[in-house]
Amino acid sequence: MKTILITGASSGIGQATAELFLQAGWQVGLLARRRDALEQIAAHSPAAMPLVADVTDRAAVDAAFAQFIGAAGRLDVLFNNAGLFTQQGLIDEIAIEDWQASVDVNLTGMFFCARAAFAAMRAQAPMGGRIINNGSIAAHVPRPGSVAYTATKHAVTGLTRSLSLDGRPFDIACGQIDIGNALTPMVDALNDKARATGREEDVQPTMAVADAAASVLHMASLPPEANVQFMTVMATKMPYIGRG
Repeated sequence: MKTILITGASSGIGQATAELFLQAGWQVGLLARRRDALEQIAAHSPAAMPLVADVTDRAAVDAAFAQFIGAAGRLDVLFNNAGLFTQQGLIDEIAIEDWQASVDVNLTGMFFCARAAFAAMRAQAPMGGRIINNGSIAAHVPRPGSVAYTATKHAVTGLTRSLSLDGRPFDIACGQIDIGNALTPMVDALNDKARATGREEDVQPTMAVADAAASVLHMASLPPEANVQFMTVMATKMPYIGRG
């Protein structure tokens, strides 16, 4: 049975991806902070393992990876998915605390998880595995008022490129999926805000979160000699090309 550990697995893209991989017959580690949400997902499959941890806590991340690998025997794939979108604003308006939270979760947390996965994958036999980082459309073009989110997601692209290069001697592939406007609680909240302020023109087109999950499954299911380096999957009518 193939194994995958998914961060941010308690809702949104992480939850949808976890449920799809379980349906596809994978053993799935569900990592997030909310035990109740993880246990609800795991209740439907004996192949699911809740792993309660905050990605910003390195010791908790390392312990969660060790717990999953100890039970599953190896780690084939990490879907490095956990992230947050803080209050929008211009750079001199956003709270320093929001900037720090964005860096802590979207970048440092992703680094901690990639670090744990990389160490496990090059030590296991047979050696190797795959890391899939969740970037964003914001890894290419910004949404207005999103300096913290956009900066961290651009940094994720650098992380992906470095891991892809450094992983080659150890048969570790790394790719990035850039998802635009899947119907998650985060996108739903942005659209609700636009409607509440009467700015219907700012309501964004969306796509089903299941379509993003299917794209992750495709990337994860490739043979070791193949890799999707970067994939963009998005709502067809969202403003991506030329967004500013």
